[in-house]
Amino acid sequence: MIYIALPACNEEQNISSLLREICLSSAESIPASDVEVVVVDDGSTDRTAAIVGDFAASSEAGEFPHAKVTLIRHEGNRGLAEAIKTGLTYCAGRAGSRDIVLTMDADNSHAPGLAPAMVRAVREGHDVVIASRYRRGARVIGLSPGRRLLSLLGSWTFRLLFPIRNVRDYTCGYRAYRATLLQEVLRENPNFISERGFSVMVDILLKLRARSPEVIMTEVPLLLRYDRKRGASKMDVSRTITETLLLIARRRFGLP
Repeated sequence: MIYIALPACNEEQNISSLLREICLSSAESIPASDVEVVVVDDGSTDRTAAIVGDFAASSEAGEFPHAKVTLIRHEGNRGLAEAIKTGLTYCAGRAGSRDIVLTMDADNSHAPGLAPAMVRAVREGHDVVIASRYRRGARVIGLSPGRRLLSLLGSWTFRLLFPIRNVRDYTCGYRAYRATLLQEVLRENPNFISERGFSVMVDILLKLRARSPEVIMTEVPLLLRYDRKRGASKMDVSRTITETLLLIARRRFGLP
């Protein structure tokens, strides 16, 4: 079983095409596996929840025989970290010992076609697989030069201060996890996912880094399609920088 957790907030312009691509390609691109797409609607004020609900009904009616869509709603907006926590906790709680859990952005910038390579890498023995902007063959389309520079500086900072073998992209939300790893860390610490903002993806990696060498990570090259994303970005850049710098300081000095 493959679980895909999608945190979503006001993605009515993007979520429909993404879900359809996942559902239609599930049998072709991830053979011998059923897929459950778990959309965590984080207090959307548009039609995101209604669109996902329609897909959930279609999957239950058998329109997508190899894919199921599940909707989980937060009544108010709690932020990306809480949506990630809800999605991963739900998936880990239902996954079997051979299952895999993926996270993707719901803005249609992450192509589902990359999922088979990530799933294959987990099945080959890796515990975490990251879709990376900093591997040979990766491409980033539609992102502003300023955002590209910021991401690159972040990559070098984390690689210098918190090196992880085979990891260059610490912030990308497109990842695959061995389900048993998530189950283990969440069982040991229900508050394993504790950050409140976009720095949550970095924090997860840094906490898993502390379990090295038992946790084996790798990356595959990412094709990031910001040109397909509709609507404004949800990320507050200045706030994210501040949260990330505070996270770096806490982790360097061993603070919670």
